[in-house]
Amino acid sequence: MTLNVTLALAAALIAVAAFAGWRGSKPPNFANGPRLMPWRFIMVTAAAFAMFLIVHVVNLLGVQTGR
Repeated sequence: MTLNVTLALAAALIAVAAFAGWRGSKPPNFANGPRLMPWRFIMVTAAAFAMFLIVHVVNLLGVQTGR
């Protein structure tokens, strides 16, 4: 992937992680019923993929991160 695509995907995943973190931290509203979206799982998954993309950006910039 190119640097621009990687940065755009990383920014999108960070935004998704922040939104899911905000939604997951809200207290449950029992009048509306149970939550149907696993917000905390979505937050952790998006943050993990964002970390992989950040490492990929660092590799694209020329830094060796592996053997």
